[in-house]
Amino acid sequence: MAVSWTRHRFSGGTLALDATNTVVHRGDASRSFDRFDDPAEIPRFAAAARGFRAAELAHRELSVCDPVAIHGTVLAIREATDALFRATVRNGELHQALLPRFLRACADGLEGNSEAGGDPAIRFEAALAKSALSLLAEHSYRRIRNCPNCNWLFLDKSRNGSRLWCDMAVCGNRQKAKRHYRRRKAEEDQPHV
Repeated sequence: MAVSWTRHRFSGGTLALDATNTVVHRGDASRSFDRFDDPAEIPRFAAAARGFRAAELAHRELSVCDPVAIHGTVLAIREATDALFRATVRNGELHQALLPRFLRACADGLEGNSEAGGDPAIRFEAALAKSALSLLAEHSYRRIRNCPNCNWLFLDKSRNGSRLWCDMAVCGNRQKAKRHYRRRKAEEDQPHV
């Protein structure tokens, strides 16, 4: 089944975090699934990313020549990025032990990438690696958060760094609705005197 690559699916704030969030319900084995299980979703994701991540990509096209050939590289970058920054969120510091795996995956994504000649396109796996590497800057990794509703990673770009959810319109509203339901249920369960 083809995925509808909507704005919400690009709530991560960067291409790399959007890609980590292609594993839905990560950490919940009974509900988790991978939107990139089918390599054909990679070019569809890349096409949507071009619109939602235009500024990050400097308005360049993302090229995906052979989704099957790059599938392993894309998954390696995605999983190494998720592992590194999820551990960083938990620990409050960049998780040094996970850096070698992350750097190897990004190097594989960049291998053979040439930006000479002013090519208007960039290979998807190279753009993904560059996006992931940009998160190593202290001002970036210290602003990565984990959404308490969906468990997605996102870059908090709010002025005071206090954003709670990856997407207020989706996860924020769901959390508010849950709290409202629990309050109403508690009020209904109170004995009436």
